[in-house]
Amino acid sequence: MFSNKLVVDILTYINKNLYKKISISELEKFFHYNRDYIMRLFKRELGITIVEYINIKKVYSSINLLADGDCSLLKISILSGFYSQEYYSEIFKKYIGCSPSICRKFILRDINLSLKTANTISKNIDSIQQKLKIVDKYMKNLEPETKTKVLSIFK
Repeated sequence: MFSNKLVVDILTYINKNLYKKISISELEKFFHYNRDYIMRLFKRELGITIVEYINIKKVYSSINLLADGDCSLLKISILSGFYSQEYYSEIFKKYIGCSPSICRKFILRDINLSLKTANTISKNIDSIQQKLKIVDKYMKNLEPETKTKVLSIFK
């Protein structure tokens, strides 16, 4: 089966506007489909909600920024498209299993980090990477466009 074009268009829109505030209402207006339909279709096709997708993309992009030990968490949260450090930390913890500051220690190879915490972070990052790979594969599985043949009498 090929990917649903509407879902691919929504993914493309989200990826282009990731660092802006994206709402379901905005998607509804932009794509001219009912919000419930868009949300059900997205979940059915990808197994995650639109909000989950947006959040895991933002969290995953923020991980690279955490490697810069001089960049503040507030700056990282804003650069990642979150509008408050508290919300960023809450969402980060939900998907990574620890706070951004603890993850930064993991990335910077802090020896004071417990093995259990390191394993949790590693497992959760791998899980996000797998979800993002599934989405990337989905986006590439579009049905080829068929060319319409023009009858020779109309040339």
